[in-house]
Amino acid sequence: MTGSAPPEFLTRWPVIPVVTLTDAQLAVPLARALLSGGIGVIEVTLRHAEGLRSIAIIAREVPEMLIGAGTALSGADLRAAAQAGATFAVSPGSTESLLSEARTLGLPYLPAVATPSELMTGLEAGYRYFKFFPATAAGGIDMLRALQQPFPQARFCATGGISAANAPEYLRLANVLCVGGSWLVSAEALARRDWGRVSSLAAEAAALRRPT
Repeated sequence: MTGSAPPEFLTRWPVIPVVTLTDAQLAVPLARALLSGGIGVIEVTLRHAEGLRSIAIIAREVPEMLIGAGTALSGADLRAAAQAGATFAVSPGSTESLLSEARTLGLPYLPAVATPSELMTGLEAGYRYFKFFPATAAGGIDMLRALQQPFPQARFCATGGISAANAPEYLRLANVLCVGGSWLVSAEALARRDWGRVSSLAAEAAALRRPT
């Protein structure tokens, strides 16, 4: 993500729900359940064939929801996400071609980094906002604190191993804008179509604010 001001999807809500949908018919009720709980952003991964279809349906039927495409691995994924109506894209890593393609498309893009060298590559390409992934496996809180001094311009969405229990600790860090997590939408809740549970967890997540 280039530019000086962080985009809304990174700053308005403390948690970005990360979801893999295997049935696009669940996309609209899921999006509405999250909205009713106070979360207006969702990242639908491209790990399943229904991902793009789900993104397109949410973009069309629930336009107030900021819909992102996750697990973008190639320029083709970025183009398909943009065509489906995604307002941003996220990948589990980054490559020079992805960084370049996202700039060409003008699609807000959050590349992932796990090391200082990867972060330096992204900063050199003009990006300032990154996904820190896999957060807990890559050093978690300690790594993010270590990155803060040499890279004060970088800001992160920490994802990978984040839960309701440890999210507040991440959100207290000055270089963390938000966290990404799958705990808001469990496979069990999706299977049972338990939208009330999703809304309840969304409300709890929306209340996780960074200290002022």
